[in-house]
Amino acid sequence: MTISVLRTKDAWWVQTPTGAARISTAATSTSELLADRAAIEDAAAAEGSVAVDELALCSPVTAPCRVIAQMTNFESHVRDSGMNPKTVPLTFFRKSSASISGPFDDIVRPAHVGLLDYEIEIGLIIGRDVPVGTAITDANLADVIAGLTVTNDVSARDIQLPQTQFYEAKSYPTFTPVGPALVLLDAAELARFGDLRLRLSVSGDERQNAVVEGDMLYRPLQALQSLTRFQDLSAGDLILTGTPAGTALTAPPKPIEMIGNLLPPAVKWKAFFSRQAKNPKYLGHGDVVEASIATDDGVLDLGTQRLTVRHA
Repeated sequence: MTISVLRTKDAWWVQTPTGAARISTAATSTSELLADRAAIEDAAAAEGSVAVDELALCSPVTAPCRVIAQMTNFESHVRDSGMNPKTVPLTFFRKSSASISGPFDDIVRPAHVGLLDYEIEIGLIIGRDVPVGTAITDANLADVIAGLTVTNDVSARDIQLPQTQFYEAKSYPTFTPVGPALVLLDAAELARFGDLRLRLSVSGDERQNAVVEGDMLYRPLQALQSLTRFQDLSAGDLILTGTPAGTALTAPPKPIEMIGNLLPPAVKWKAFFSRQAKNPKYLGHGDVVEASIATDDGVLDLGTQRLTVRHA
């Protein structure tokens, strides 16, 4: 059975059928907590004495840590981006862990950002140190992945696109909401990864709704095998696994794209952003973003984020 770990400013908790039970641990980081598995299991066996709704939840993934994200990893999103899924390689980018925020915090749009976008993603939490060259297989995948969480890869598109790199545009404070729970899984539960459905709405308007199976191009096993060819991983690191179709940003029609490619860069981007500014799907002040991930039968349930957009 899954164990849902919650975090408040001064404590760790396990969600139980009767509420939340405090974990008796001195851990201050996610990596330290994952090493104290006995304390987690003791709390999971206890009766919850505190209502979950009474807890001011923080991200269950603590900073500093590595935050690594897969690019265009859902076929539907690849097509939305104007690319061919058959030609999209497995690639990654980094985000600053200073962008991590809680599951009910505000998303703060910097004053100089105009096009603020959302991307619901399944987050993998690494359970142990994984040196470069480690052999990862189906047999030991559940030893490497401690659990899953809901994440949102918030993006400043008007910063990202002209720079042709992602780090700044996706690393502002509050641009990686995480949680509410770190859901610890065993191998049989992790095997149901493909059944997870990702849903995101903005102020009640559903924007994203997709199941992993049949849409995600590169699953966690492939991603981690690729990463560990060149990248050490540590317990508590966070891997974002891509988003399905439905983001505010989509590719322009092919004729417009072809014309745009003939223009000087400054002219092209001015025209592009002029069109994007008329797109009502970008996040605005007061919008409420709800993101949830679960299997349709509810056996695996990572919970729901509820975030309000605020202009700095």
